[in-house]
Amino acid sequence: MRNALRAVVFDLDGLMFNTEELYQQVGSTLLERRGKRFEAELLDRMMGRPPQVSLQMMIDWHKLDDTVEGLSRETEEIFAAILDRELACMPGLEELLSALESERIPKAIATSSGRRFVRNVLSRFEFEPRFEFILTAEDVRQGKPHPEIYLTAASRLRLLPEEVMVLEDSHNGCRAAIAAGTFAVAVPGGHSQTHDFSGCALRVDSLRDARIYEALRLPRPGVA
Repeated sequence: MRNALRAVVFDLDGLMFNTEELYQQVGSTLLERRGKRFEAELLDRMMGRPPQVSLQMMIDWHKLDDTVEGLSRETEEIFAAILDRELACMPGLEELLSALESERIPKAIATSSGRRFVRNVLSRFEFEPRFEFILTAEDVRQGKPHPEIYLTAASRLRLLPEEVMVLEDSHNGCRAAIAAGTFAVAVPGGHSQTHDFSGCALRVDSLRDARIYEALRLPRPGVA
């Protein structure tokens, strides 16, 4: 019999916000400027990895003359305008956060994105104070799919990994959560429906899925 789940750790991109879709726009723009295409296979390989790693993959894939630093600066410039127009929460996020808070279940964020970007996104919804802590690419030596970030999260929560639910949208993120020994839940978006989520405790349709609430023993919003 498994331990009761006592905390939830959220990935950010594509899980809390529609930023994976926005990343596709940014990546497509970067490569179009260079006469290249942003292939689905490249996107899948990059997804869930730290920015420096994913940008180097893009450079290697297309044999670009650019540096990671240069592409990073260009990415930030393109992203700034897109975020203002199109950033949105994923369906069910706000209801799930409120349900966890009503039951006093701790929650944290563990993301492959950089801290400055994460704070920019969270500040638009005043979400940062609602989490115990935020772990970013700068807080670990090895990014996803290595389990370090989720082992660190469990340690910070003072819980065993198996007492922590991790919500992830990508193959690389789920691999990290599974390797850490957490209760890994795949919440694929349109960008990751074809990913391999074998080994996850659950694969659900969205953050509204009743199976998330059942696993956490939470009352569902609107259900008496």
